[in-house]
Formats: sequence, structure tokens, C-alpha cells
Amino acid sequence: MTLTPQSDDYLSVETPENVVFGYEVAGIGSRFLAALVDSTIIVVLEIVVTLAAGLVAVNVFARFFRENDQANLWLLALGGLLAFALLWGFYIFFELAWNGQSPGKRWVGLRVIRADGTPITLTESIVRNLVRLV
Repeated sequence: MTLTPQSDDYLSVETPENVVFGYEVAGIGSRFLAALVDSTIIVVLEIVVTLAAGLVAVNVFARFFRENDQANLWLLALGGLLAFALLWGFYIFFELAWNGQSPGKRWVGLRVIRADGTPITLTESIVRNLVRLV
């Protein structure tokens, strides 16, 4: 399988059977739009989950939290872990379940693939999304 980059906008993959697959590389505008949609969904999810967890904590565990100062710290730590899981798990889950697409990428028509044109694996998705901020 040979990769022949013809330009920065296009990637061709030639298989051993001499079949050539061409992929158009996404531009900055479509990537930004997909990231904007995904970020909006994540923020809404974070707000909903935080409000739901807060309501449960206030209604169910109110007496326990008044009597125990450490409980508030544990609740804050659990909230941080949940926020982390939503932020990074969102992309990993959708990229694996939807064949390289998150909701934003699907809406814009983008897909994450490997350099040889095959779908990404779990390990590649995890590494890709853990270094997202870098």
C-alpha cells in the first residue's frame, strides 16, 4: 500500500491490487465548525449532568453533607472526574461507535482516518484525544 500525497488538500492511497482511493483533507473552516458543534454539545451535557448530580446530592444526601466536611470535597472530586470522562470520553466513544465521526464531524461531513485510509483504533483515538489540548 503506497501513499502518494498529491497536494496538501488531497491524499491518495494505492492498494496492492492497484486500486487508488482518494481522500480530501479537511480544511480549517470545516474542522472549526465541527469542533464548535461538538464543544456546544459537551458544554450542554456538562451543565445537565452537573445540575442533575447537584439536585440528587441536595435532595438525597443533604443531611450527610451538612454533618461531614470531607463529603463536599469528595463530591467535588467526583464532579471533576465526571467532567473529565464526559470531555474526553465523548470524542472517543463517538469516534469508535460512528466510524471516526463525532456529532460535529458527522454534521459537517468529516471523518477521522489513519494515513492508509483505514478507520482509527481505540488506542489511536485515546492518544489523539488525550493530546487534543496540546
